Formats: sequence, structure tokens, C-alpha cells
Amino acid sequence: MSTEIMMALVMNLLPLLLTAVLVRSDQNMVPLKSFKIYENVTYVCIDIYKQPGLDHPLLQNHTIQMKSSVSKPELNNQFGKNKTYKNKMECPDGTVPILRSSKEYISNAQLFAKKYFHPLSGDSPGTHIAGVRSSNGPYRGVGAWFDGFPLNIERDQASYTQVYIGSGLNNQVNFIQTGYMTNPGVFGDGRLWTYGFWKGKDGKGCYNTACPGFVQVSRDVPIGKPADPEVPDWTRCSIHQDKGTGNWWLTQRISNEAYIDIGYWPKELFDLIGNGANMVGVGGAVQAARSGPSPPMGNGKFPNGDHKGSSLISNIEVLDSNYVQRKMNSFPIEQLLDSPKCYGLKMGKIPPLHVSKLGFFFNYGGPGGNSCGI
Repeated sequence: MSTEIMMALVMNLLPLLLTAVLVRSDQNMVPLKSFKIYENVTYVCIDIYKQPGLDHPLLQNHTIQMKSSVSKPELNNQFGKNKTYKNKMECPDGTVPILRSSKEYISNAQLFAKKYFHPLSGDSPGTHIAGVRSSNGPYRGVGAWFDGFPLNIERDQASYTQVYIGSGLNNQVNFIQTGYMTNPGVFGDGRLWTYGFWKGKDGKGCYNTACPGFVQVSRDVPIGKPADPEVPDWTRCSIHQDKGTGNWWLTQRISNEAYIDIGYWPKELFDLIGNGANMVGVGGAVQAARSGPSPPMGNGKFPNGDHKGSSLISNIEVLDSNYVQRKMNSFPIEQLLDSPKCYGLKMGKIPPLHVSKLGFFFNYGGPGGNSCGI
């Protein structure tokens, strides 16, 4: 896959992140319990076999996989004190948490997408990225630690951090990504939200459980959730393909919590990543209005050589074709930075013979502004 196709793949999918991370209401889903974790943020516990993800026509005969077969090595906590999820949910056995949607959420998401997504262009006006990727697959997964910060994001802007995998062939794309997003135009506030997105066969795709496709398995942590403001937003997100089933799992770890298999995108949704993905990547991205300044990225500061001074993505690792976990820089990597006036990217430097707890890492981000380009 050529560099031009890969760049078009990434840039084409970035603006889609601005549509929604919402869940549809369904009269056939009968909640057994609910959790109101913040104002206007409520989750309902739905029978795992009646969740909306299974309504996808490609999943009519799908058997739910309850646990990933890929082991997740424990890492020493490096990013803050031993704290736990403040708003951790515990749905009853046999149920999973699904975000309760509203007409306002759905209306805002549709308006945002219609106003800012230009389907005829190879990229989206006002979209900027800073990160790294490798296209020497096949890869079976990718994961990284990253932080989150409160930012002053306007209602017509968005800023997010992403971990992604994908493959492209003859203008067709399979793509999965996860991370943090701040999007007041959709959520009505400036909080960080976790999200997951997929695009598969026939160009179909979706966010979280907003439409059928993603299978929620964890009864404690949903795929899309506001970040807890009292817990350090150091999170490890990973996407990996199951050895036995070929399903693509979403796993999270926050602070000293154990790894949690949140759920997965079934293999039936895809036609280009059945034997791994050609490309993996991590980084930050922003979306501005068609007219107006670009928003801040990361923590709003340029990288200055001190890994504590700006946003950090660390311990970036991939699963190779044999499911061996390796540092991402053990493969050829490409640095992505399209607006150096507004954002920066500085690769981590580790002295010879020194083993860093940060592994392979880089700093990224910046204040944005009025001169970031198109």
C-alpha cells in the first residue's frame, strides 16, 4: 500500500470521529439496572445477548466470545498513584452497560457531521495530525500509554488521541481506532471521552454502540465513557486480534487497575484484516471549523525536549504477525506532522545501554491557532 493511499486512509477517517460516540435508544432493549455517573450521562444494563451490537446483519449467526485468548502482560505502574475508577459500574451477571442516547445527542452529531465533513476531498479541511505509524504488516495489534488533559475546546472544534490499525486495497478500507476525544459540539461539555470506531465491509462503520457492530463484553467498563476527573488520565489502550476467533478486541488499563477486555469487533465485519492489519499508528489529531482557529492538541504545549512538559505517548508496542509483542520502533516508522506552526512532534531519546520505563515514546501537541493551514 503506497504512502499516498495510507495518508488518504488516515485523513479520510479522522473527520468521521466527529460524528458521534452515542448509543441509540431501542424499545426492544429492556434495562435491568442503570447508572447515572454524571449529569446527562446514564448507562443501562442490557442482556448481553440482546445488546444492539448483535443486530448487525452480518452477525445473525455470531457466537459471543466472552474472553480474549491473547495474554496481556502486566506492566509496572509509572503514571501516578494507586487509584481506581471512581464511577466503575457493576452490571448484573449476564448484562452489559450501554450508553443511553438522546435526541439532542443524535441531532448534534448529525449536524456536526453534515456541516464539517467534506466527502469529496481526500482529507478534511481543518484536520491536523501529529504522530507515528508503521506500514510493514501484517500486525496483530497495537497499544500505548497516553495521558489526557482538560482543554479549552470550542463547540465547533474537536481534539483527540488515537491508537489505530488498518488496511487498504483498491480504495477499500478496513479500520479500527480507539482513544480519548474532547468534542463539546457532540457531548455538550469539554470532558474527555473514550471512544472506539470501526470501518469494514462495503465502507460500513460506526462508533461505540451507536449502531450495530461492536460487541460489549465487560459488565464494568463500557466502550464510551467520560474520563474520571479525579483519577490521573493515564490510560493504556490496545487493539488486538484474537488468535482463535480472528475478532478484534479492545482492551484498556487505567492507572494500577488490571487490564479489562471491554469487547470486540467481530471478524465478520471486515474483509481486509482477517490475517492482520497492514498499518498501525498512534498520535494526536484535531478538527477546526471551516473558518476559525484550530484547537489545542495534547495538553496545548509544544514538545520542548522534556518528556514531562507536553503530552506523552509511551510504551508504544505492536503484536507482529506471530503475536510477539515488540516495540513499534523495531519496525520502520514514519513521522506524521502536517502543521508545525501549530503543533509539534518530538521523538523520545534514550541514552545507550539505558532501559527507560517509557519504552518507545514521543511527545506531541501544541496550542493551535489561526495559522495552521488547511
